[in-house]
Amino acid sequence: MNEQIKNKFREIFGCEPQMFRAPGRVNLIGEHTDYNCGFVLPAAVDKMIIFAVKPNNVNKFRFYANDLGESFETSVDNIAKSDTAWANYLLGVVAQFVADGHQVPAFDCVFGGNVPLGAGMSSSAAIEVGMAFAINEMFGLGISRLKMTKFAQMAEHEYAGVNCGIMDQFASMHGKAGHVVRLDCRSLDFEYFPLDMTNYRLVLVNTGVKHELASSEYNKRRAECEAGVKILQKYYSGVSSLRDATMAMLDAHSNEFGDVVYRRCSYIVEENDRLIDGCKALADNDFAAFGQFMYGSHEGLSRKYEVSCPELDKLVAIARTVLGVLGSRMMGGGFGGCTISLVEKLKVADFECAIKAGYKTPDGSEPDIYEVVIGDGAGRIDS
Repeated sequence: MNEQIKNKFREIFGCEPQMFRAPGRVNLIGEHTDYNCGFVLPAAVDKMIIFAVKPNNVNKFRFYANDLGESFETSVDNIAKSDTAWANYLLGVVAQFVADGHQVPAFDCVFGGNVPLGAGMSSSAAIEVGMAFAINEMFGLGISRLKMTKFAQMAEHEYAGVNCGIMDQFASMHGKAGHVVRLDCRSLDFEYFPLDMTNYRLVLVNTGVKHELASSEYNKRRAECEAGVKILQKYYSGVSSLRDATMAMLDAHSNEFGDVVYRRCSYIVEENDRLIDGCKALADNDFAAFGQFMYGSHEGLSRKYEVSCPELDKLVAIARTVLGVLGSRMMGGGFGGCTISLVEKLKVADFECAIKAGYKTPDGSEPDIYEVVIGDGAGRIDS
C-alpha cells in the first residue's frame, strides 16, 4: 500500500514525496463514558491511512484521494469549507494550524488506505491525524502530539460538522504497539497498559445494521446522565459528573432517580470501574479476566444503557459459545455497527466459522469480519 500511494504521487506530481501514516482505532472498554468525563480504553490498529506529501511552488494545496480517484485543489489564501466532503477533513486540519498562528506553505498530498469505512475504526480520525502529523513534520513546526490531536478533533467539529469526543484522534496519534491507552477524558492524562498480541487477535464483526437511532438516542442518554448528576449534586458537593459518583451514592438516593435514570447512571459508574479493573487484569497478564470485563461491558450497554440491538446481542451470544473467545462486546455508539472480540490466535478460524454459520446481515449476506493487531500511532514511513 505504501508503494501504491507513493507511485500515485510520482505519477501525478512528478517528484519524490515524504511518507507518513496514521492508524484506525478500536475501543476495548469504556463506551459512552467520554461525555461523562470518565475513562476510555482505545488502541491503534494495523489498518491505516497512508500519506505522500511534498511542498510545491504553485501556491495551492493539491489533494488526491487515491481510494476515490478524486482530486481537489484550492489556493493557499482560500482555506474554507468546500463542497467536496473528503477534502474538508484535510482543509479543517490546515485551518487549525493557521488559526494557531502557523504559516502552512503550499503542498501536494496523495492519501489512501485500508481502514474499513463503517466498521467503527475511525477512518476520519486517521485522515485528520495523519494530515496534522505530516504538516508538522514536513514544515518542522515542533507541535506536540497532544496539540495536534486537538487540531484533528477541531477539524472534525468545524469542517466535517461532527461534534466528536477526542478518543478517536487521541488513539490514532498516541497509539503504541502491544498496548492499550487508558485515557482520562476529563484531564486528558493517559497511561499505557500491555496487551501482548502474540497469541491473541482482536476480531471485529460488522452487523450490517446502520446506526439510525444513534444520534437521537445519544442526546437522550446524555440528558438522562445529566439529570442523575443534578440529583447527586444536591447531596454531594464534589460531584461535577458521573465520573465522581459511586454506586453507594446512587443507591442512597435511588428513590429520586426513577428506574431509567438510575440504570443509565449505574451503567456509567460500573463501566468506569470495569475499565479500571480491566487495566489491572492486563497489568497482571490475566487475559481471561479482561475478557470477562468485556462481556460485562456489553451486558451493561445492552440491559442498562439500552444502546445495543438484537443483531449485536446475537453476535455476542455466538461469541460466548466458541472455545478460545475470551470476551466480546458491542463497540461504538450502538444500535448497529460492530462487535469486538478478544480471541486466541489459533481459534480465530473457529470463531469466524461460528459467526458465518450463525449470523447473516439484514440483507441476508455474510457479515464483514476484520482481524486486527494493536499497532503504533501516527508516524513517518522511512524509505
